Amino acid sequence: MTLPEFERLKTSPRTWLITGVAGFIGSNLLESLLGLDQTVVGLDNFATGSRRNLDEVRQRVSASQWARFRFVEGDIRDLETCRRTCDSVRPHVVLHQAALGSVPRSIRDPHSVHAVNVTGFLNMLVATRDANKSRFVYASSSSVYGDHPALPKVEDVTGRPMSPYGASKQTDELYAAVFSQCYGLQTVGLRYFNVFGRRQNPEGPYAAVIPRWVSALLRKQPVEIFGDGETSRDFCYVANVVRANILAGTVEDPNAIGKVYNIAVGARTSLNELFLLIRDKLAASRKMGACDAPVYREFRPGDMRHSHASIERATKWLGYRPSHTIVQGLDESLEWYVQNLSDETSLKEHRA
Repeated sequence: MTLPEFERLKTSPRTWLITGVAGFIGSNLLESLLGLDQTVVGLDNFATGSRRNLDEVRQRVSASQWARFRFVEGDIRDLETCRRTCDSVRPHVVLHQAALGSVPRSIRDPHSVHAVNVTGFLNMLVATRDANKSRFVYASSSSVYGDHPALPKVEDVTGRPMSPYGASKQTDELYAAVFSQCYGLQTVGLRYFNVFGRRQNPEGPYAAVIPRWVSALLRKQPVEIFGDGETSRDFCYVANVVRANILAGTVEDPNAIGKVYNIAVGARTSLNELFLLIRDKLAASRKMGACDAPVYREFRPGDMRHSHASIERATKWLGYRPSHTIVQGLDESLEWYVQNLSDETSLKEHRA
């Protein structure tokens, strides 16, 4: 994943700490930063990430770039682990990606989600503050908009959370604002909208919709849609998220700090439309016959009906503009899905 607009970083390299580095988004951040000759330390406990993601990054960068990476196996729920990592690195920028995602998971197990997403988040804030007040860029979520019906979603207008996951991310934003006010810590929050792309795990009960559907179609299994299929989302390719994180980590305007930003494409796609997009692209690329219609299930509790982001604030203060639409993102990521998710052997390796 090349980011030509950030080539200037090669002449003034920085040290970055990525939590959740072995995960889907974390490993994409790692690949891009190493490609820009940055020094990166990654922290992960492999709860949801995988060693295979790190192995794939190693294969996609040069040996000298990989030598700039140091991995720390540890859990953000342990404050001393967070402190030791930050003290030993003293990074210029912390990119905090570690979290337990999924609305359904949070409804079934709110305690674990709180422990990682809130207690772990607070631990990293404290460790960052105590190390050298690095800039702290963190992953928030569109789930903070909760039951507020207005579209598009604008950052200053949120509703009541509809799940423990949404509540955990809303709490993170409150803590970040307090640490900015009380300790002068530079924080930037990024509200991700339905991120997808290479290295996103299709397996398990909490898998994201795009890799889960691709995997099902490749194996000729039923595709399940919760509700009537007219639920819509602002699907955002992972390259857009990588770009937003680097922008947030390097922006020099002090007025851009201490804010939260929607990171999305700024367009809606219904689940019915998404199914047709994926099905038709797979059929064209693999000369597959027409697939059966999806199977419709009951709506899931905690799911928002529609999600559509305004990205004006991110454009104004960070210079963020999405490089990929959903169609362009699918064109890039489907190749990886086809190569990695076509059979059980690849799926087992991906989970390892």
